[in-house]
Amino acid sequence: MSKVKCNHCHLSFTDEVMIKDNELNFCCKGCQGVYHLLKDDGLDSFYDKLGNKTIAPPLDIDNDDLAKFDTDSFTKNYVKKTKEEFNQVDLIIEGIHCAACVWLNEKILYDTKGIIEANINFTTNKAKIVWDEDELKLSDIIAKIRSIGYNAYAYDSSIADKKATKAKQDYFIKIMVAVIASMNIMMLSVAKYTGFFTGIDEEVKDMIHIGEFLLSTPVLFYSGWIFFKGAYYGLKNRVLNMDFLVSSGATLTYIYSLFILFGAKGESYFDSVAMIITFVLVGKYLEVIGKKSAVDTLDKIKSSLPLEAVIITNGVKKTVALNNISIGNIIEIKAGEKVPVDGKIIEGEASFDEASLTGESIPVFKKASDMVYSGTINTNGVILFEATTDFKNSTFSTIVTLLEDSLNSKPKIQDKANEVSKGFTLAILTLSFLTFLVWYFFGLDLGFDYDGVNHFEKSFIVAISVIVIACPCALALATPIASLIGISQLAKKGLLFKEAKFIESLAKANTVVFDKTGTLTKGQLSVVKANILDENIDKLNLLYSLLDSSNHPVSKSVKKYLKENFDLDLVKLSDIKSIDAKGMSASYNNQNLLGGNLELLKQENIKYDFKSNNTVYIFAINNEVIATFELEDEIKDYAKELIKYLQEHDTSVVMLTGDTKEVAQKVSQQLNIKKYLAHQTPTSKALFIKELRAKDNVVIMVGDGVNDSIALGNADVAIAMGSSADISLAVSDIVLLNSSLISLKEAFVISKRTYKFIKQNLAISLVYNMVTIPFAMFGYVIPLVAALSMSLSSLLVVLNSLRIKIK
Repeated sequence: MSKVKCNHCHLSFTDEVMIKDNELNFCCKGCQGVYHLLKDDGLDSFYDKLGNKTIAPPLDIDNDDLAKFDTDSFTKNYVKKTKEEFNQVDLIIEGIHCAACVWLNEKILYDTKGIIEANINFTTNKAKIVWDEDELKLSDIIAKIRSIGYNAYAYDSSIADKKATKAKQDYFIKIMVAVIASMNIMMLSVAKYTGFFTGIDEEVKDMIHIGEFLLSTPVLFYSGWIFFKGAYYGLKNRVLNMDFLVSSGATLTYIYSLFILFGAKGESYFDSVAMIITFVLVGKYLEVIGKKSAVDTLDKIKSSLPLEAVIITNGVKKTVALNNISIGNIIEIKAGEKVPVDGKIIEGEASFDEASLTGESIPVFKKASDMVYSGTINTNGVILFEATTDFKNSTFSTIVTLLEDSLNSKPKIQDKANEVSKGFTLAILTLSFLTFLVWYFFGLDLGFDYDGVNHFEKSFIVAISVIVIACPCALALATPIASLIGISQLAKKGLLFKEAKFIESLAKANTVVFDKTGTLTKGQLSVVKANILDENIDKLNLLYSLLDSSNHPVSKSVKKYLKENFDLDLVKLSDIKSIDAKGMSASYNNQNLLGGNLELLKQENIKYDFKSNNTVYIFAINNEVIATFELEDEIKDYAKELIKYLQEHDTSVVMLTGDTKEVAQKVSQQLNIKKYLAHQTPTSKALFIKELRAKDNVVIMVGDGVNDSIALGNADVAIAMGSSADISLAVSDIVLLNSSLISLKEAFVISKRTYKFIKQNLAISLVYNMVTIPFAMFGYVIPLVAALSMSLSSLLVVLNSLRIKIK
């Protein structure tokens, strides 16, 4: 019974089950059908790209479920319209395992009439497909994918959540194994190195080697497997990345240590193997945590909207799911409820908290014919509005979708060590191999005593000395050690860096974009101008008492001002009423009290000529104005110092705000900011960031609130205030826990200093290798000295990094 290979999947099988097709062999009818399909469509170059690799046989899928992909419910949940009015869907393609699979799926989709775009991400198997529904249905696309042996189903965020959760758990277990093993190895290493100087029996030394071997093996091959996998995919794409550097250095050191373990002269270096893997793995784990946090928060934000809404049809109220809301539906929103979709008010008045969209803390008064937006909160009153969008195209849903896209497409900045190390390992391996050949064939002997070592072993020891002395420990530690110390210093200043790589980006930044409210300003109103027309203390007591009856931010700010400037007492008011989005009224001893904005005065037919670009509070007794107050947001402490520092270090500063031009101009003048943009929406902020980056700027975005989340997601580095909304904290790369701008200034100072030391560490590592490798190649350095020298280079890097703490 002989074995033959399938002409499609390249898997071996017995000739008993073989399907013969002229000169071709197939393991099943599925492979036979796909092979001829590709041949007929001119896609047989797939097999050239596949090479000698094998693939899974075509999935045996029943197509009875194809109709569900064309149903209204599936379309509402997963299909959206592009600007050109084409249909777009995100699919997960099952069965992809190599670049050839991606090529085949994209090729066959692009060759299908009606497909506008088909892009597949190899790492996630997520496909973005755009098509013309007049040419073909989604079920036709799914059938086409299935016809070549793959399956497709709708992308769902829960799938991404499960993958992120599993990756986090896997990394945690790997780190625990590595840390526990490394701690024990280092205890053994202390005994070994102490014994080297004080004397140690060979038998004891051998036992230590065995112990280190048993502990380092699971670290390398279990905990370090992620680096082998990364190195493999890097090689497939002809890139010698950091994973290859770490895995090759650790593996070669491990092999040499095995050589020592089994009888060769010298010292083993299993401890170096474990420490390389453990240290770099911690950095990988932090990245995974960041991704999982983003997925969790996006799901949390999506779930914060109501699941249903009350629509009114012919006077009858009916509760429906958000996805079932249609344009033109009349929707009722009560006080405290969130607006489900965008729409126009047709009945009622109310104030809306739009902080989730604009970042502005003051509720906005809305009346008939005004627009309301999804995600905003009705703070008082009952309104009816007509839906102008469905849920999928609503403002809040669009923001979350754009944010998710920006998270998925965010570029990863390579560490400096990656840039330097691209050819390092290949060069060292080449030099080591050449050294072995020269020593082996020419029998070089420079007078060193390799007691009892034969010719081959002598050549091997010298070649391994080259590898050991050039082991990329120092190079691998150059960035992480300095970054770790830099991050610890930043943490003391109230800054949380989600990944160490953002230190480099912060140091290289040439443009910093600030949101205004809550970032450069305190986000809290304060009285900037007060005009007390009647300073009668009894009348001011009435004003103070009316303000005390309200929880509105304006009332609280005016009350605070009065408390600080006058000695007032509370009196008992009667008939206290809240007037929606305008102010309050009350009575005291037959006196009518009014306190609020200009709209309230107009409503009560009180004629009072007053103009201001600030927020206004007016108090009147019996229709006579007693006092007026103008309020504005305060500039944050240290804002001027931060802006001045950035400008002195050749960094452009831009302010974006959703506020009016007058307010924006006033703040920019106070802070000496040359460039500012007012009336900015979440989308326009993001587009501005993209335009800056398109011009090769390294852009830092500092923001607060959901309205900044898209812009944050599109910046090279996103910095969020500690008081920011959850979605802003999730998309941010750096969180300013104490919201202090002096700490933000320290972030730039420490990052620049840390980056300088990273470059110094890389220089130390490279100079060390340039000096020591030639000595090792000529046999002037035995493996023990090579290891000590290697440790010295790592020690130099660590000591140099500690200088970051010294100011």
